[in-house]
Amino acid sequence: MVSDIPKVMKALVLEQRGSIAVKDHPVPEVGPKDILVKTVAVALNPTDWKHVDSPVGKPGTVLGCDLSGTVVKVGADVTTPKVGDHVAAFVHGATFPDEGAFAEYVKTPAELAWVVPPSTLTHEQAATLSCALWTAAQALYHPTRLALVQPPQKAPGDEWILVYGGSSAVGQAAIQLAHLSGYKVVTTASTRNFPLVRSLGADEVFDYRDPEVVDNIKDVTADSIAYALDAISEKESQRITAQSMGSNGGKMVVVLKPDPAATDRADVEVKYTLLYTALGRAFELGPDARFPVSTEDVAQIVEFVKKIPELVQDGSVKPLSMKLWEGGLDAIPDGLQYMREGKVSGEKIVYKL
Repeated sequence: MVSDIPKVMKALVLEQRGSIAVKDHPVPEVGPKDILVKTVAVALNPTDWKHVDSPVGKPGTVLGCDLSGTVVKVGADVTTPKVGDHVAAFVHGATFPDEGAFAEYVKTPAELAWVVPPSTLTHEQAATLSCALWTAAQALYHPTRLALVQPPQKAPGDEWILVYGGSSAVGQAAIQLAHLSGYKVVTTASTRNFPLVRSLGADEVFDYRDPEVVDNIKDVTADSIAYALDAISEKESQRITAQSMGSNGGKMVVVLKPDPAATDRADVEVKYTLLYTALGRAFELGPDARFPVSTEDVAQIVEFVKKIPELVQDGSVKPLSMKLWEGGLDAIPDGLQYMREGKVSGEKIVYKL
């Protein structure tokens, strides 16, 4: 396969703020610890369009984070995955010239790709299970986030966790993992997504629009919640999440920056989680938001990634609900606009390339 790899590929490139186009782009060079993947399917995330619309995205880079494909080349130090393996991965799109998922070929560190067990998931399904699943794992299990019990271990007793935004991609993944870890899960969603979140393991679900949502959560959990993940992390969701915590307080994780005006509860510790810190490259999200390499964050995700094939093989983790969008790379801008307009609910937009 190596001899068939071209020097130039088609990729969705960020030209300048607010402007993206499918263009010729160099196929990434593979380092000793990397693999090169021939992309088959990609999935969209909110971070994709946000990198287009803000000054955070770097002109000349490839957009996109979630992918599934076939390994076509491995670095000198790589023993697994192997050429020919079906893998899925998460990369930092719109940031580095040699990285980005919305392309015919994608480079990633071998340790940050997981091998999809044969006869389990399609490429489209596998593409849904990196960004959301890894973010949930970082939020729930990292020792500096919620530090919950991880599978195969189980939590003792009937401890509750709140997952705000259960039908979001991160919410769907978090419900599955928390349930697998032995926690009782209470979540919020729109009423039409109640069956979805219950099918993933939620024990109780409430409409986030209900004015009584906080009282309902506190009542059903006997005012005992000490752990929460806000998978939406806007001001109102942070407020509801914090107010729903038990009277003894606890820890809540947010996936966007904490809003200091959201709650005045001093007994609730708010922790910010950002999956990009687990990818092993320093980056910045603006002049005042520089992130150095975090070996601790990388190590935690690398260990979790090793578990994914078994979780998929035995059915413990299911792919997220999908909206398949035709048209390949050329149609991705339409999907990004669909997300911008807030039309995504309970599903992940996926493209086959």
